[in-house]
Amino acid sequence: MGRKGYCIELEACSYDEILHLQETLNRARQLGAIPDTLILLEHQPCFTIGRKKGSSNHLLVNQKVLDEQHIKVFESNRGGDITYHGPGQLICYPIIGLTGVQKDVHAYANKMEELLIRTLACFGIAATRKKEYPGVWVEDQKIGAIGIAIRKWVTMHGVSLNVCPNLTHFSFIVPCGITSLGVTSMSRILETVDARAVRSQLRKQFEELFEIQTELVSVERIKEMVYYAETSMVSCSGTQSG
Repeated sequence: MGRKGYCIELEACSYDEILHLQETLNRARQLGAIPDTLILLEHQPCFTIGRKKGSSNHLLVNQKVLDEQHIKVFESNRGGDITYHGPGQLICYPIIGLTGVQKDVHAYANKMEELLIRTLACFGIAATRKKEYPGVWVEDQKIGAIGIAIRKWVTMHGVSLNVCPNLTHFSFIVPCGITSLGVTSMSRILETVDARAVRSQLRKQFEELFEIQTELVSVERIKEMVYYAETSMVSCSGTQSG
């Protein structure tokens, strides 16, 4: 299976809370304080706006509608345009180090799309890429989105898979800035889908594709590791200075 890593599994989390966790783990991975780590979760309803110029213009509703629907809006440091996250959508955020021939942004993005394609295939859904548009598609309907960031060759952000989200919320934006194509979900295609089974299969496909054997750990445990690693580095720095 290759190298060992961690997997953190969470339920519905606030986007800003998880963004902070990603940034913490990304720095820790750069320093070698933690191994490669996969975060699987769902988000509370929100729209995230990427670095692409004009993304904010693709939000189609006012604050009143957002308040009524309990949807928050966040600016993000990932690539891409505006997208929706919410319950029923599986989020995959890898915090992994890219080394050697893996230091290729396009190859990594392609691999993350492949992760979604393989996962969907396990449930009988034939998904493909579109040359003009990032993400994963079932005919002309987008079922999986991608928005990645890489800092010092350590990844963060990742992909989202529409398992059984509220698709109405996508009508409040121009998803990923694409006006001519639609959005779909596994539940719309299959009628019924086991979200836990999808999560389990995506983790399995991730392990095989990236050759990482993951061990389940809690957020508390990994934060503990980061804390002790940072404390140790500060202590060593102080000793050397003396």
